[in-house]
Amino acid sequence: MAGVPLLGGVAMAQAIAPTVGKPLQQALNAAKAGNTAAATNYVNQARSAATTNAERTKVSQTAAYVYTRAGNYGAAATELERIGAPASQLAPLYYQARQYDKAITAARKSGQTTIIAQSYLQQGKPAEAAKIYQDIVNKNPNNVNALQNLAAAQSKMGDKKGSLATIQKLIRLDPTPARWRALLVDMKSGSLSRDAKLGVYHLMRETGNLSTAADVQEFAKLAIVAGQSGVAVDAVKAAGTSGVLPAGDPMTAKLVEAAAKRQAAALAAAPAGAKNPATALAAGNAYLGAGQYPQAIAAFTTAQKGPNPGEAALFKGIAQVRSGQGPAARATFKSVPAGSVSEVAGLWDLYASTK
Repeated sequence: MAGVPLLGGVAMAQAIAPTVGKPLQQALNAAKAGNTAAATNYVNQARSAATTNAERTKVSQTAAYVYTRAGNYGAAATELERIGAPASQLAPLYYQARQYDKAITAARKSGQTTIIAQSYLQQGKPAEAAKIYQDIVNKNPNNVNALQNLAAAQSKMGDKKGSLATIQKLIRLDPTPARWRALLVDMKSGSLSRDAKLGVYHLMRETGNLSTAADVQEFAKLAIVAGQSGVAVDAVKAAGTSGVLPAGDPMTAKLVEAAAKRQAAALAAAPAGAKNPATALAAGNAYLGAGQYPQAIAAFTTAQKGPNPGEAALFKGIAQVRSGQGPAARATFKSVPAGSVSEVAGLWDLYASTK
């Protein structure tokens, strides 16, 4: 524990009697070796021999170190209280000991705002914690740790909209797979239309988060139902190669075979279907599944004049991302009308902005 002083044998020999200094040094050695029971016994020996304020102070300092190594943070805090340790040392010990009221009081004196906020969270007061983290973010908008903690507090408050906005800020600063996963896993668990959920799974694959057998299988099923059978084939094959799905699994083989047949039929019908706004969405899905992105973009553009313009624009934007047309994709995602897929389109726009 930072702030709990370590005592060197020479310094102790000069400051206190050997009957106190020797067992304290033995306590330190034992604690460093992980034998906290022996270390506690040595501390007790030294405490019995201590007669001056200086010796009692050394005993309490060493005891605090030993108790901290043992995970007995409350006892460590009590030892430091005896010698008037500063609030900056006591606050983290109180927090570790789950003495949250004391932690908040000490942290206020020492300016350790994170300890105050985390103590509020542990006490079931996420709104109080969120206020503190929001203040930190207002002062430093690029503070990743504060943003992460703010998102957690907002989530515990039930403020889904606020948490989502905060996570999006985090992703702009740090667009790593882990950041995206925190957002997308929560997103796909919500109430979404079929195409919206399919869009989320596409983004999970794009961000390296299609990492469980259950997710791959659901992605494949959604893609097949939506007419993107080629996407299902690619996702299942990639999962088999990476070990996410078991190699040689007969059910996986049947899924790939069935999806491939559907994809072949959909591609055969796609050229004619792409000409009509009413059928162009299916054609675009077939081309997207085959990785034929220029044809997919053209078909989805036609489909934007049909009965499902939002879905057509979402998958058109995905095709544009896949073909390296980032600025065009962002414009497409922004054009998605309010509806069942607009929130997912917003996430894709965020993704495109980080590339």
